[in-house]
Parts: sequence; C-alpha cells; structure tokens
Amino acid sequence: MKKHYFSIVSILLLLLSLIAFSDNLITDVGQESNSDPKFIIHGLFMFAWFIIFVFQSNFIRKGDYKAHMKWGIAGMLVAIGVFLSTVYVFITVYKGLDSMPYFAKANRFFMLSFAVLVVLGYLNRQNGTKHKRFIYMASLLILEPILSRVSGNLHIDNVEAFIAIVWNGLFISLFVYDWLTLKKIHKISWIGFVWFYIVWTISILI
Repeated sequence: MKKHYFSIVSILLLLLSLIAFSDNLITDVGQESNSDPKFIIHGLFMFAWFIIFVFQSNFIRKGDYKAHMKWGIAGMLVAIGVFLSTVYVFITVYKGLDSMPYFAKANRFFMLSFAVLVVLGYLNRQNGTKHKRFIYMASLLILEPILSRVSGNLHIDNVEAFIAIVWNGLFISLFVYDWLTLKKIHKISWIGFVWFYIVWTISILI
C-alpha cells in the first residue's frame, strides 16, 4: 500500500481524463471545441499534468529521486499552464459570477486551491509526507469537469451520485492510506476534505 498507492491513483486519474475527453479524441473529433485554441491548450495542459503525476509517482515507487526532481520542474511549469489556461476559459466563457452555475463557482475556488496547494507542494518538496499530499490534493480538487464528462461519455444517468461516489471514494482511499502508513489521518488530507465541502456549500449558497 505504501509503495504503490500513488502510482495506482495517478493512473486512475489519467484514465478518468482519457475517458472524459474520449469524444474529443476519438468519437466526435469534429466538435467545435476541437478547433477552439483556448480549449485545446487547456486540455493539453490538463493531460500533461496527469501524465506527469503518473511519471512522478512511478519515479518515487522505483526510488529514482533524481528523475523525480528533474520532472518536478516540468510539473511546476505545467501547473502554471493549467492555472492560467483555466482562468482564461473562465473569463471568456462566463460573464461574471452571477452567470455561473454552482459547479462552475466551485471550480473557481478549486482552481485557486490548486494553485495554492501546488506552491505548498513545491515549498515542502524536501518533506515527502507533505509534498505528495499537497500535490495529490491539488489534483483531487480539480476533478469536477473530468468526472462530469466521464459520466456523460459513459451515459450514466445519475450524474451527481456518480461524481459523489468517485470523488468521495478517492478521498476515503487517501484516508485509508494515511491510516495504514501513519496510523492517523494526515491533517493535509482531512483539511482538504473539509475544504472540499466548504467550497461546495459556499458555491450552492451564493
């Protein structure tokens, strides 16, 4: 569990991303978003983020810390691209907070949270326990668009239930990993989970 957990969940997140954008990549390549630069660039940065997450987790699993540090620089640059491209999409697609559905409001909070967590991950790069949790939490909080598209591409009727089960399941798996490796739930894990629900509450109420 200690050795393989992050490799497994990183591959799962990449797989979800591939399913989410399978229409763009395979089944509906002629759709309008495939010719829109802002969506293409944003999608490429998102894919790159999850691909690097897989590589980085595998480097740690194999004990190749030098490669992990080298790829960490690429990861930071990609994270900047993810953040900036997402902000640009928000600005161009939505005209003010009032025009956003509740999930888009939540995603604004989560994208800012992503940026903060990636920075904290970088600042704590010498502390493996904190570093990997900051980066993983950053990845978990930006999953809504991916999970929504997965449910659509898999023709799942109860979208909200599917998203809740998968998203909460990923958090719970982190708690289990914490308990098995630390004999407690790490504060980054439970604070991230509490923040997750605070954001959804705020986004629904405003």
